[in-house]
Amino acid sequence: MAARSTPVKKAWCSLTWLAVIIVGLIAINAAGVLFAKGTWLPELALDLKGGTQIILAPKLESGQTVSTDQLNQAVSIIRQRIDAAGVSESEINTQGNKNVVVSLPGIPDQATIDRIESSAKLEFRAVIQSDAAAVSTVDETPSPSPSPGASDSPAPSASPEPEPSVSPSNGSDPAWVTPELQKEFDSFDCASLDKKQTNVAPADKPLITCEINGTLNDAIPDYKYILGPVEVSGERIKDATNGLVANSQGVSTNQWGVNIVFDAEGAKEFGEVTTRLFGLTGARHQFAIVLDGKVISAPTVNAVITDGKPRITGSFTQETSKTLADQLKFGALPIGFLVQSKDTITATLGTTQLLSGLLAGAIGLILVIGYSLLQYRTLGLVTVASLVVAFSITYLIVTILGWREGYRLSLAGVAGLIVAIGITADSFIVYFE
Repeated sequence: MAARSTPVKKAWCSLTWLAVIIVGLIAINAAGVLFAKGTWLPELALDLKGGTQIILAPKLESGQTVSTDQLNQAVSIIRQRIDAAGVSESEINTQGNKNVVVSLPGIPDQATIDRIESSAKLEFRAVIQSDAAAVSTVDETPSPSPSPGASDSPAPSASPEPEPSVSPSNGSDPAWVTPELQKEFDSFDCASLDKKQTNVAPADKPLITCEINGTLNDAIPDYKYILGPVEVSGERIKDATNGLVANSQGVSTNQWGVNIVFDAEGAKEFGEVTTRLFGLTGARHQFAIVLDGKVISAPTVNAVITDGKPRITGSFTQETSKTLADQLKFGALPIGFLVQSKDTITATLGTTQLLSGLLAGAIGLILVIGYSLLQYRTLGLVTVASLVVAFSITYLIVTILGWREGYRLSLAGVAGLIVAIGITADSFIVYFE
């Protein structure tokens, strides 16, 4: 008797968990509706709902032209910004080899619009103060001999100088750290950077910022920095690539690094920076690479580099080294943009196509239910129940993802969900046969 009751208990246990999952999803969505501007309906994409179209025109000096490569780089960077804002199903294209057209579903918030319109800045700044331990180093490429400093050994952080000079003499001078700046640094919360589109400071002023956890390595916590004025602009980078580091004999060390190539002016500026930083200690032995006001890497200076070809090594994998190389090469917009127009656009497909898709799904559902009941009689009710449960869970998840993560349903997505739900019926039919 106990043996026969075991399958029944398992079945009731499974049904109970399904009920708990559905009730839990309903509760999450209800909380979103009440407290987080959620909705009981899925968010729709551009093709079904329409949205906002922003046309960006390049800011050009007299006689200046814009190249196709520059536009393609701008499109790639803007797409990354929009993705980071949690906006899905957006479209970013070029127009007439001159403008960039950004189409966003629905009505984007001001923070998203600001993210699109701003020109990213890639900067090299000297570190004045930090609560971080260095995890990467920079030295010459190629190195004349294996460098003992090019390891992952943490470097101690520096504390504020007790008696700073009145007027800063260079970008590493602790005199930049006024009592007011120190107070701001002590209370600065790295989490606030995620809520900002950029963390901006004039090029000739110090900057308080962070290296956000997960930028290059999830194991590294958030680190705060006080950085000096801009020493080298990201526009001075000609190229940046990742690769395996080789020693002086040309043998691979199985350590990944990032190789940077500056132009002539950048090589001169970077040489002056490394000459100064190489003689310092603690956090002031580092420089920070800043993109959109956030530190993406802060290596220590391992040598005076005057040839404009530094190499960054440290706790890199192939993936993280490529990420940093891409950020250095493409991180900043190659040109500035002005908003030429901002308009509301209608859906490319619209409600008619959506209703047609839903009607097709409903007809298919009716046919499946009818076939199941005719072929399998009472067992067909199991198929019907499975479709109801699959639809309920899928609908609730898509709805929650809409207001929580910015997910939007396109017509292709609707068709995909209908097919996915229908597979549930297929599995039961195969089982019955």
